[in-house]
Amino acid sequence: MLTGLYPLTFLLQRFNMGRVLGIVVIIWGFVAMLTATVTSWQGLFAQRFFLGFVESIIPTGFMCIVSGYYTQEEQALRQSWWFSSTGGWTIIGGALNYGFAQITGGALKRWQYIYLLAGALTVLFGLVCFWIPNSAVDAWFLTEEERVVAVERLRKGQTGVRCQMVKRVQLREAMLDVTVWLVALMMAGAYTVNGAVSGFGPLIVSTFGYTTLDSILLQFPLGGIVLIFILLTGYLSSRIPNIRLILLITCCFPVIAGCAMIWKSTWSRRAPTPVAGYTIIGFFGPVVSLIISIGMANVAGATKKSFMAGTIFVAYCVGNIVGPQLIKTQTLKRHYPELWLGLIIWYALISSPTLFSSISQEADSRIKATASSSSSL
Repeated sequence: MLTGLYPLTFLLQRFNMGRVLGIVVIIWGFVAMLTATVTSWQGLFAQRFFLGFVESIIPTGFMCIVSGYYTQEEQALRQSWWFSSTGGWTIIGGALNYGFAQITGGALKRWQYIYLLAGALTVLFGLVCFWIPNSAVDAWFLTEEERVVAVERLRKGQTGVRCQMVKRVQLREAMLDVTVWLVALMMAGAYTVNGAVSGFGPLIVSTFGYTTLDSILLQFPLGGIVLIFILLTGYLSSRIPNIRLILLITCCFPVIAGCAMIWKSTWSRRAPTPVAGYTIIGFFGPVVSLIISIGMANVAGATKKSFMAGTIFVAYCVGNIVGPQLIKTQTLKRHYPELWLGLIIWYALISSPTLFSSISQEADSRIKATASSSSSL
């Protein structure tokens, strides 16, 4: 993912967004289907590299699409719509995994069917991506008058419309913007949970005394929390001014509590407490969604938006890399202390008032600078 992020982000910035996303998503789907042909760890390593390479542009593209059509006040809700699919597909994917696990015959192994289906659905979605307009200026579903209104709405927030030129001034400004790096720090810490839960979730739950199939089913409540609360926090952010930082801090607390419950509870056969703790860790979903909306709503200019989106995704990758490293089988009897303690520390830092004070000060200084330049005109 890290290898492909900035080259593909450059392509997304430089060329037609719909065509770039369409081609990349279709390739992504075919690479996913090729997983079914892997027979060695070397092949799996290569396959996972290319899968991550092409996947790297997808969240960045979605962030840029939303920020290119909606004002800062509207973005939180719209960003939550696409990001909530992480929770929805945790449920749907779990159900499919459970269903395919019941297959007892056929020419293929059970796991191969999963990748063939997922890849085929991804290819179909890639075809749909070709219909995504480049910007509000040439949106095929808007009339000429509606396009003018769409552009003027963005002018109000001084976020600008999509420009395919890479502007060095905006790039330099983004690299020197403290908010960009604070958001990246928050994203890396928040997504450490995903790195552990996504790859090792069923394995972790199985250590609580549940069977493999039961562990798959117990992903449903976590996915439900991710889905519901991403949408809820997005809705509240669109209705109540200046509430995003408060919601973000609030959603950090259940994650901290869940980590402590898993770490310090008894892992007896079918123990309820660690499962309950594992479930409420799903509040990391709205935390990540709010970080995305805060980051994308606080930048203006197409190049700077792309840089912010790319930086957020780099932090996403860092979190995914760090998370699995905290799960060490030799610490199983002590309940993986490095993992849960590390997550507690990260989320305590994310909910730190000092961090949010810095972001607020940066936003206030930007607003004052904008007002000053406007009045001078």
